[in-house]
Amino acid sequence: MKVYFIGAGPGAADLITLRGARLLSQCRVILYAGSLVPEAVLEHASPDAERFNTASLDLQEQISLYRRAQHEGLDVARVHSGDPAIYGATAEQMRALRELGIAYEVVPGVSSFTACAASLGAELTRPGVTQTVILTRASGRASPVPDAENLASLAAHQASLCVFLGGHQLEQNVAELLRHYPPETPAALVQRASQPEERRHVATLGTLLGGLKLSDWTLTTMLLVSPALHDPAELQEVSRLYDPAYAHRFRRAQKGEG
Repeated sequence: MKVYFIGAGPGAADLITLRGARLLSQCRVILYAGSLVPEAVLEHASPDAERFNTASLDLQEQISLYRRAQHEGLDVARVHSGDPAIYGATAEQMRALRELGIAYEVVPGVSSFTACAASLGAELTRPGVTQTVILTRASGRASPVPDAENLASLAAHQASLCVFLGGHQLEQNVAELLRHYPPETPAALVQRASQPEERRHVATLGTLLGGLKLSDWTLTTMLLVSPALHDPAELQEVSRLYDPAYAHRFRRAQKGEG
């Protein structure tokens, strides 16, 4: 018996990994966060599998399901949105499984921050602009953000910044970010990236809230702020990786003409 923590991806049924889809089809017990994992993702599961929506279950209730599956010798697919390593609340489950002597495996998934960048047609790292991506989230009752990681201190780097689940604190977040990012810094809101109901709002940080109905962006929204989101036509510097004059172990440099 084994538990598989499967990253379901950002929501589109075909953005789960091949490994994740295969294991989902094989497991006889499925636990999934129904508030974040769309039903479409479960199309990969066997119709005979027993399914439990964990949105209404506390940790002990979930552990009892693991115990039952252990007693019956059934593999479990524990399906999390995005990638289980990021805001997945998986650590406490893994600790409980170790205490129960249940083996587990983590199957990575496509994170929503990369799905948002894809939706925007953007690269979050650009030569001469930024080579750093910071992932953070808005502080909440369930998991407060440590004081040392407050949004203003992260913004001081002026790197690409992705704020998960920040829709309910947009005004506060933007005010904090404007302490360090110039108002003309590109910014975007992406809601339910990769899903049929996906929405985007692209602006600058200084104009992001203008004319916006904040209540429409409360749930499942990511805020992205980055100088790398400028129009690619404005690129002043590019990577040397594909420069004909740049040699590396897989390619010789081309000599110039003349």
